[in-house]
Amino acid sequence: MKCTYDYERELFQQVTPAMRYDGGDLKEWKKAARIKLRELLGMDRMSGADPDLRIEWEKPHDDCTEIRFTFQSEPGYYVPAHLLLPKGVKKPPLMICLQGHSPGMYISLGIVKQEKDERSIKNGDRDFCVRAVKEGYAAICMEQRSFGELKNPNKELDACLEPAMTALLMGRTTLGERVWDVCRMIDVVETHFADKVDVNAICLTGNSGGGTATAYAAALEDRIKLAMPSSAVCTFRDSIGAMHHCSCNYVPRIGLYFDMGDLIAMACPKYYVQVNGVQDGIFPLSGAKECFEQGKAAYERMGCADKITHVIGEEGHRFYADEAWKIVHKYMGK
Repeated sequence: MKCTYDYERELFQQVTPAMRYDGGDLKEWKKAARIKLRELLGMDRMSGADPDLRIEWEKPHDDCTEIRFTFQSEPGYYVPAHLLLPKGVKKPPLMICLQGHSPGMYISLGIVKQEKDERSIKNGDRDFCVRAVKEGYAAICMEQRSFGELKNPNKELDACLEPAMTALLMGRTTLGERVWDVCRMIDVVETHFADKVDVNAICLTGNSGGGTATAYAAALEDRIKLAMPSSAVCTFRDSIGAMHHCSCNYVPRIGLYFDMGDLIAMACPKYYVQVNGVQDGIFPLSGAKECFEQGKAAYERMGCADKITHVIGEEGHRFYADEAWKIVHKYMGK
C-alpha cells in the first residue's frame, strides 16, 4: 500500500506544464505567460498605495553612507529597508538584496546579533550589501514578508506558515506579495533615489527564499537589468515537490503551467546569473542544471546566450560571492 506522500509525488511526476516554453515565438509566449504567472501569484488581488517614504535616519560609515527608510507597499503595509551608498562613486549601479529564511535583512548588512549570524555570513557570503559596496555598487536590503522585522513576534519557528495560508484563502500568495514589494521598491528608487543611484542599472539578488523571490521578480519585472538568484532555481519535482520546504515557496496550481526554467525564459533578455551549490540537498544540482538549460535555450533563440551564466559552487546551500561577482562585472561592465 502506498503512503500519501509517495502517491502525490508519483502524480506530480506525470504532470507536463501546459504553458512551458517550447521554442516558439518567445515574445508572444512571454506576454501570455506573464499574465498567467501574475494570476497564479495572486498579484491581481494586490493594490498599490502612495509610498509615503519615511527616512528614519542617515549614518556615515568608512566606506559608505547608510540610509534607513520605510515605504508603503500596499495600503497600511510598510516595508523597512536600508540603502548603502558607496563613497566616492557617483550614481553607482544598484543591487537590491533579499535575505532568505534568516533572522532578517540585517544579515545582508553584515551585522552579527547572535552566534549563528556569524556562521551564516562567514560560511555563506550572506552579507550581500557589504559585498556590493566593496564591488562599487549601491545596495538596498529590504525585509521580505514574514522575515525579520516583519515576522510574527510570537512565532519563533515556521513564521511563514500562518500568513502564507491566510494569503491563500484570499487568492494571494506570500511569494506574489514579495515580488510585489520588490516592484514597489523599484518605484521608490526611481522616484526618490534617482539622484543617488543609476536607475538604469538596477540588479536583484538573494539566496534561498531570497533567490526564489528574485527568480519570480525577474520573470515579471523588466526594470531589473540583472538577476542573480542563488540556491533557489531547480525543477519543482526535484525540490519543493520532493521534500519539506517552507510554505512560502508554494504557488497553487503553478506546476500545471510552468517550471522554474520557464521563469528564466520569461526573464530573457535581462542578464541572468543562476547560482547553485554542488552539495545543496534541498535544491539538487541535477534539477538546477535542467532549469538552466531550459532557460538558456530561450536565451539562445533570442540571440543572447552570452547574457546567461550558471555559477556552480563546490559546497551546499549558500551564496558564492567571489565566483558570482566576477560574472556581474562581466555583464554590467567594470
